[in-house]
Amino acid sequence: MLQAGVKAPDFTLKDKDGNEVTLSSFQGKKVVLYFYPKDNTPGCTKQACAFAGAYIGFKQRNVEVIGVSKDSEKSHSNFAAKYELPFILVSDPELTAIQAYDVWKEKKLYGKVSMGVVRSTYVIDEKGVIEKVFEKAKPDTNAQEILEYLDLASE
Repeated sequence: MLQAGVKAPDFTLKDKDGNEVTLSSFQGKKVVLYFYPKDNTPGCTKQACAFAGAYIGFKQRNVEVIGVSKDSEKSHSNFAAKYELPFILVSDPELTAIQAYDVWKEKKLYGKVSMGVVRSTYVIDEKGVIEKVFEKAKPDTNAQEILEYLDLASE
């Protein structure tokens, strides 16, 4: 995992509509960059819906939310439409950002070992520096935890 105080690795990936999204284009704005394993799975759906429910709170704080997984643009498009997700989802099939942010890890499930995305979230400040890291983010509380952190950090 990358740590707070480190320059956030820049990337350009395609969103659910095939448009290029470049992280550095959000300079001057905080970005919540969250990595998740797979569209339409129970935990990832719960997390995405929690971000959707809290989205107005992020907008009020002038914070952009970007979700990243290795799913295809089409998968993201269907996922966003099905759950009315208002934020950006980018597709990273080549693991460019996933590996740059060190969230591609060995995982164990029912004794079986495989490689996959570890659910984690980075808060990136207006200058493109990682401000806060949420390792092993919990799907149902992650969005709210970040809003609480943003409020404490701005006091």
